[in-house]
Amino acid sequence: MAAKRILVVDDELGITRGIMMNLEGAGEYEVRTENKARDTLTAARDFRPDLILLDVMMPEMDGGDVASELRDDPVLKDIPIVFLTAAISIEETGGHEKVSGPMVYLAKPVVTSELTKCIERHLRQQSPS
Repeated sequence: MAAKRILVVDDELGITRGIMMNLEGAGEYEVRTENKARDTLTAARDFRPDLILLDVMMPEMDGGDVASELRDDPVLKDIPIVFLTAAISIEETGGHEKVSGPMVYLAKPVVTSELTKCIERHLRQQSPS
C-alpha cells in the first residue's frame, strides 16, 4: 500500500519538522513541508498531496488566502485541507478537530494521535466508493 502524501504548510520550521517526524515515523505517510505560504501552490502542484495541513496565521498570506488559491486550481481544488491554528486552544477543542461549515481545524500544538485520526477520516471521505 502506497504511503499517503501529506503537505504541511506552516511558517514555523519547528512545527513542520515535528509534524513530519511524527507522521513519517508512523510509516504510513510521505510528508513534504513548506514554510512560505506564497510557495504552497507550487509545492502542491509538484508533490500532489492527498491532504494538506495548512496554518491559518502566516506572514505574507494567511491560510484562508492560500486555501482560496488551492480551490481555484483545477488540479488541486478537491484536495482536503485541515487548518492548523493557535487561535483556538486544545482545551477548547478537547484536542479533537473542530468543524465550522466546510472548514476543519485542529488546535496547535497538535496531538499526533488526533492528527492521524483527522487525516484518515478526511482521506476516507475523499476515496472513491
